[in-house]
Amino acid sequence: MDQSARYSDLSLKEEDLIKGGKHILVAYKMCPNPGHGYLEAAAHFAAESSTGTNVEVSTTDDFTKGVDALVYYIDEATEDMRIAYPMELFDRNVIDGRMMIVSVLTLIIGNNQGMGDIKHAKIHDFYVPERAIQLFDGPAKDISDMWRILGRPIQNGGYIAGTIIKPKLGLRPEPFAAAAYQFWLGGDFIKNDEPQGNQTFCPLKKVLPLVYDAMKRAQDETGEAKLFSMNITADDHYEMCARADFGLETFGPDADKLAFLVDGFVGGPGMITTARRQYPSQYLHYHRAGHGMITSPSAKRGYTAFVLAKISRLQGASGIHVGTMGYGKMEGENSDKNIAYMIERDEAQGPVYFQKWYGMKPTTPIISGGMNALRLPGFFENLGHGNVINTSGGGSYGHIDSPAAGAISLRQSYECWKAGADPIEFAKEHKEFARAFESFPGDADKIYPGWREKLGVHK
Repeated sequence: MDQSARYSDLSLKEEDLIKGGKHILVAYKMCPNPGHGYLEAAAHFAAESSTGTNVEVSTTDDFTKGVDALVYYIDEATEDMRIAYPMELFDRNVIDGRMMIVSVLTLIIGNNQGMGDIKHAKIHDFYVPERAIQLFDGPAKDISDMWRILGRPIQNGGYIAGTIIKPKLGLRPEPFAAAAYQFWLGGDFIKNDEPQGNQTFCPLKKVLPLVYDAMKRAQDETGEAKLFSMNITADDHYEMCARADFGLETFGPDADKLAFLVDGFVGGPGMITTARRQYPSQYLHYHRAGHGMITSPSAKRGYTAFVLAKISRLQGASGIHVGTMGYGKMEGENSDKNIAYMIERDEAQGPVYFQKWYGMKPTTPIISGGMNALRLPGFFENLGHGNVINTSGGGSYGHIDSPAAGAISLRQSYECWKAGADPIEFAKEHKEFARAFESFPGDADKIYPGWREKLGVHK
């Protein structure tokens, strides 16, 4: 059944829809299966995303027709399809009338992903009007709260040097705490990797007190505050809260230095919102493990990493991993910096839509995945600033001297970029950064050819 007469209106102007403020706009890359016209498939997609069904039904009335999702722009050559979703389509909380991401996703990326006339469809951008911004939680804490704890200016407080306890599965309690202590002697921030939580060989109630003791000893020795991001991910709301409550009890007077890490992609929006609402005083660390199954450029369905990051800000993530923009081991390009700009600024241009956030707190870009001190200057140059959290596992624990030296080399790398210095010349006056060249010779050869002669290293 061709529903294009009802579910499309190509006379609608995008600027008018944005000015009206009554629609969430979504831009897809869509391709119909052979034998289906583009507009017909697009209209069917909009129908399935809102009020439609495959036949005329007796319960349709003027009201339901008035909240149809409408295709307002198509370009078959570029596979560009844009749909306007009336705000009335989306479910609201009973308890407080606010919006929820699960309702938005249920419509804009729900059953339409399995339709027989659609070869593929992927969200590349979406626009949220001011009223919707007001109705989402947004972050309770942001990077300025971490800068404050670290004794830095709360504006442009700079790079936060972090790591991940490696190997990925973690360690037994005593070695885990020892590894944390060794890094904290030089760095700021440690996070659990996503498999680490309450494993049989590393029970949470045994390891976490040891980690807190390591933090206190490192703080005493360095005179600097330290931060820890604890994985509270769990299938069950009560289990997640039990982990979080134990963390707060354990850290006691230093509970503000404890962030909560949630695997938000595999755990789902409910897990993020639960953490955001139950623990608004904690920094909410969104780990996106698993997202590549739909966000990868090779995937033709789902949504992009840009869209995932934008969603995370609406949900209330204080920080989210955004990849390494081509400078680390993960898939990505230097143009991915627009992901960081969208979540950290009060207004930014996305792939399609210019988004204003109307004062919603920012979400911190968290950089991880194969980074070390040698790769960071290029990363900072591409991004244009260093107001990020960087978690370098191998970049810290792979340093030839010690994890603390690895952490210091990361800090020095930021200072090198900030000063506009030549990395080779800077290394001559900064031992830990210089030793990073010997620690990661493959990267050194690629990024700084001739470094051995210039630094007097003969191996």
